[in-house]
Amino acid sequence: MKNLIVIAPVLLMLIAAASAADVAPATAPTAPRVRVLILTGLEYPGHKWQQTAPLLAEIIGKDRRMEVAVQEDPAYLASPQLHEYQAMVLHYMNWQKPDPGEAARRNLQQFVAGGKGLVLVHFACGAFQGWDEFRKIAGRVWDPRLRGHDPHGKFTVRIIDSEHPVTAGLKDFETVDELYTCLAGDAPIRILASATSKVDRKDYPMAFVLNYGRGRIFHCVLGHDPAALGAEGVQALYRRGTAWAAGLEP
Repeated sequence: MKNLIVIAPVLLMLIAAASAADVAPATAPTAPRVRVLILTGLEYPGHKWQQTAPLLAEIIGKDRRMEVAVQEDPAYLASPQLHEYQAMVLHYMNWQKPDPGEAARRNLQQFVAGGKGLVLVHFACGAFQGWDEFRKIAGRVWDPRLRGHDPHGKFTVRIIDSEHPVTAGLKDFETVDELYTCLAGDAPIRILASATSKVDRKDYPMAFVLNYGRGRIFHCVLGHDPAALGAEGVQALYRRGTAWAAGLEP
């Protein structure tokens, strides 16, 4: 009996613990990853998309909330499957070639206007020349009548909007890249980062955001080559800008 008296409280404790485990709430399921598509496959010959597209995928994919795929066929822009992605990174410029056509243009417009995100990389600002609606979607586009960019070299990118989610907490940084001076357009944009040209001493936007319909657009003209994409500040802009465009908190 003495042994039973000693063991009983232990048994009661074990039973209570087992019961508590049975009613304990299950661990919350992991949220599904947001799907992001990098659309590439054609560029100006001086832009080696075969090297920069996978690097962008790696940079953006460091945010584990995003699952990044690369599509090397620009004709995919016309596919209904495009709408299975929450955001698209346009790393594409149809240099001296026609764009994928009316169906692709209409699908891209519907993709963004319907509430999806769009990220434009470097010379994507020069895509779809002659399509007026792209000027509204991209916010600013390449104007071949303007001086293209400063000579390739080092310059400072200044964060001028520290309140926007993309750039909150980011600091000014140096990079070796092309400082674009060729953008034109009149759509309302919110400039997040800029740089001063060493040629004309004017300030030019390096990264900005806007809305088109219900969609979010992050446009950054940095990223000429793998070395340029190696700058931590550039990587942070693309990773955070893509997250924001996809509806996530950067």
